Amino acid sequence: MKILVTGTAGFIGYHLSKTLAGENIDVVGIDNINNYYDIELKYGRLADAGINKNDIRPLQPVTSSIYPSYRFIQMDITNREALQSLFDKEQFTHVCNLAAQAGVRYSLVNPYSYIESNIDGYLNILEACRHHDIEHFIYASSSSIYGMNAKTPFSEDDNTDSPVSLYAATKKSNEVMAYSYSKLYNLPTTGIRFFTVYGPWGRPDMAPFIFMKSILENKTIKVFNNGHMLRDFTYIDDIVTGLTKIIPSRYEADVPARIYNIGCSSPVNLMDFIQTIEQCTGKEAKKEFVGMQPGDVPCTYADTTRLQHDFGYKPDTTLKEGIDNFYKWYIKFFHVS
Repeated sequence: MKILVTGTAGFIGYHLSKTLAGENIDVVGIDNINNYYDIELKYGRLADAGINKNDIRPLQPVTSSIYPSYRFIQMDITNREALQSLFDKEQFTHVCNLAAQAGVRYSLVNPYSYIESNIDGYLNILEACRHHDIEHFIYASSSSIYGMNAKTPFSEDDNTDSPVSLYAATKKSNEVMAYSYSKLYNLPTTGIRFFTVYGPWGRPDMAPFIFMKSILENKTIKVFNNGHMLRDFTYIDDIVTGLTKIIPSRYEADVPARIYNIGCSSPVNLMDFIQTIEQCTGKEAKKEFVGMQPGDVPCTYADTTRLQHDFGYKPDTTLKEGIDNFYKWYIKFFHVS
């Protein structure tokens, strides 16, 4: 197997690439290293996987000093010519697309970046896959596509035609586009709907990171919807384990397109989540209770029956264990005394 992983300076992409490379799988990772959030965190992830910041040049491969089977290239998936050249040269067997403009709230501020990356860039990947006989195309979707779905837990068969943010709409578009390529070109595609991923090296724009940082710095956190929120927090290692089971799998059907939820299937009340961080850090949160944000939803809850049936797998890291690991990484990375 020779796999292209896009978004390898990102949270999930970094963890997946490192895991695959640790198993001596031939991995090429690409990322544009944009400034949506602190790029030093992105460079830190790359460094932890053996990619030195000072060695990185646009469109030039850098071999990991830790994992000989891992190479990184700074490249944007919107660069169609560079992407096609990469596929021509490398002859990948598998592609896992984790590159995307992420974040629900940012889509209210900068919508064009979502279309450029999540639609135009995604199409470039799809086209490259279909012209290079890729055995399996795996891509990141999101629990946000369930919108205001009142039925819980969320099943892959539920209607997802009412997204409440542009980010969610682009992820819905990704699933529809993948289906059409599976139908037209017999390209095996699998979309993964991630549920609130957290853990070491996590994204600083997400609630677990924001809450941890604010509590440790004695700053006030905003508790949206007055705390009446449920989230299916899923630890990063569980996400990666699920991906490593799905990526090499073979799927044959008239239309070889699949969708899986990956979540803990155990939603946590937001106030309980904050309390877990308080217990872990030994510090009390300063809380400001506010209303619901535009584009947000009150509950996420994954039905993982399909994942369990097909792969015998279900995420099982407890919230306490996950937050403990996140806290230990955070204080080490940011030198918190």
